[in-house]
Order: sequence, then C-alpha cells, then structure tokens
Amino acid sequence: MKWAWRIARIAGIDVRVHVTFFVLLAWIAWISYASAGTAAAALHGLLLVLLVFSIVILHELGHALTARRFGIKTRSITLLPIGGVASLERMPDDPRQELLVAIAGPAVNLGLAAILAVVAVSLGQPLALGVMLESASGSVPLLTQLVWINLALGVFNLLPAFPMDGGRVLRALLALRVSDIRATRIAAGLGQAMAVVLGITGLFVDPLLIFIALFLWMGASGEARLAEAKHAAHGVPVATAMVREFEAMSPELPVAVPLRRVLETFQHDFPVVANGRVVGMLGREAMLRALAGPGPEVPIGAVMNRDPKRVHPSDDLDDAFLQVLAQGEALPVIDGHDRLVGVLTSESVAELLLVREAMGARAARGAGGSNLAAARMLELAVGGPSPEL
Repeated sequence: MKWAWRIARIAGIDVRVHVTFFVLLAWIAWISYASAGTAAAALHGLLLVLLVFSIVILHELGHALTARRFGIKTRSITLLPIGGVASLERMPDDPRQELLVAIAGPAVNLGLAAILAVVAVSLGQPLALGVMLESASGSVPLLTQLVWINLALGVFNLLPAFPMDGGRVLRALLALRVSDIRATRIAAGLGQAMAVVLGITGLFVDPLLIFIALFLWMGASGEARLAEAKHAAHGVPVATAMVREFEAMSPELPVAVPLRRVLETFQHDFPVVANGRVVGMLGREAMLRALAGPGPEVPIGAVMNRDPKRVHPSDDLDDAFLQVLAQGEALPVIDGHDRLVGVLTSESVAELLLVREAMGARAARGAGGSNLAAARMLELAVGGPSPEL
C-alpha cells in the first residue's frame, strides 16, 4: 500500500502504518485537549488510541497466524484510521478453514476482553457499562475502557456483513450448503443493505456513520466483483489469458530502455531474462521508483523483483489471477521445459473475462449456436496449453 511505512515485524509479518494514521493521532490529541484543556488529557487520548491500535494489530495477527496454519502467507498488516488490514495472499478455499480464519480476529478481542475483565475485577475496578458513559469526565479507569473497547470491536466485527469478519463467517457457513459464488452474493448483499441502513441513519444521527456506510458498500461490492471474477476464471487455463506477444529485457540494460518501451507500447511489465531463463520481473512501479531515485541509467537487475511468482500455462486461471493481484505486477508463464512462453497480466485476465461475460450474455438471449461457433473461434485465436507442457 502506498504511503505506508514499516514500523515493526512480528512473526515474520511486516506491520505498516499509513500516513493518514498520524492525522488521526493529531486529531485525537486536539479533541482531548480541547475537551479538558490540559496536556495530560491530550496524552491520555493519544495513549488510548495507541493501545487500541495495538489491540487491532493483535486482532489482525489472529487472522494472519490462523491463515498460516493452512499454508496461506500474510504480506503485511497496515494500520489505517478506520482500523487494520491484514493482506493475506488469499482466503482458504475450504469453507471450514475460511470460517476459522475469519473468526480468529474477533476471538482475539473477546479473549482479551475476558482477560482484562478478570484483571480489572481483581483490582477492584468497575466494569458496568454505565461507568463508560462517564468517559467525558475522564474518571473511567483505563482497564475498564479497554475491556469495553475489546467487546465493541469483537461484536462489531461479527456483524454479518462484508467486508467485516462476520460477513466472511456468514459466507463460510453458507458455503457449506450452497456454492461459493451464491454464498458470496448473499453475504455481499447483506453488507450493502447494512451500508444503506447506516448511511440513512448517519443523515440524522452522526455523519461518521455515513463514512462507515461508504466503507461497507465499497468493501461488499469489491468482494462480490472479485468472487464473480474468480468464479468466471475457474477451470480456465492460464494459457487462454496470457499475453503471447511481449518484450523481455536483460538485467544489464539500464531502466531507461523499458521506460521508453512503456511510452511506445502497451507493455508495462517486463520479464527479465538471462541465459535463456527468467531471473526476475520489472514492473512499472519499480521503474518509476528507480527514475525518482538512482536514475534511469541504473541496471534493471538492481531494481527488478528477483523472486517473482511463476505460473504454468495449464494452471487454473482463478488462482493465478489472485496471485497477479497479490503481487501487483504481471507473472511470467513458464512451460514444462522452463521456457518463458507468456506473461499473465491483470489487464489480459480482465479482457478475457469481459469476452466470456459477453458470450454468456449472448447465450442467455438464445443465440446458442452462434455462441458455440464464436467460442470455438476464440479458442483457436488464443490457443491453449500444448500437449507437451
């Protein structure tokens, strides 16, 4: 994620903070100072926010470490003003595993709430909800605040609406009985319905609810679109969507060469080849960073991705597409003889899915015979994995 800096590495996972998070800290400090008129109040507000986001990190680690049990890596955890985001490579295909990954985050919050409640009671601190209503007076013990904050985070995240954890829990439970795509449509629909309700409520109660509603709507819509794309790509080989006409680069060439090709052609991701083998990938973002840093004469080998994910022409396109999205750059397609035979880009996948969608719409209108012929023509045009791959 752009404008995010690494602040820690926990269990092999980078923890990053987005620049907007510091805006939140400044706003909280100002509000706390304005309400009480003391620097101590501002410091207390900052401490509470930092503790809350420490809890958010633990919440996201719950997701990440549970996913790791199922062989799924987490690239990073990013702190934003609205919370945290764990960037998992993908969600498990098994609904039972997805259920465990989704529920792990809220379980961390509820577990922390229970532990902190025991500590608070042992120290003689009040836990009644009514005590929290006195927060404006600054008399609420910190432990009491953390207990209720954890409870609120746990319960809120379990609301059955995408993109919150509860929406994923609901989808996983539904997927035990219906298809994945139908389960996603139902969960996304509930998420959008909840967004509408929150948005309308925000018009009369609190404008902040409108912001949350927009977040829910966009998240639910994004999940639905991704699920539709994954469903459409299932069972389609990578060879059908890969780009077959492309230009490869040598690691010794200066970055200025591929930059010139970016301007002259439609290609903006370049396989880097040495001695007939792929040794890296050079994406547009890496080229721009090089241009802004060491300059256009820096060798490609110094700035390329040296360990790109690779896919085979016969691999399933739905998994490969998720890898393209996770990497943020195109993937080299390598055949059974370790030869570079294509490049898989997000644009090439999107174009194929658009064609399949249009063909499906034509078939739905009753033009089945023409659709079959068109499908055969497209198959011949784009080819498929050859028998020796």
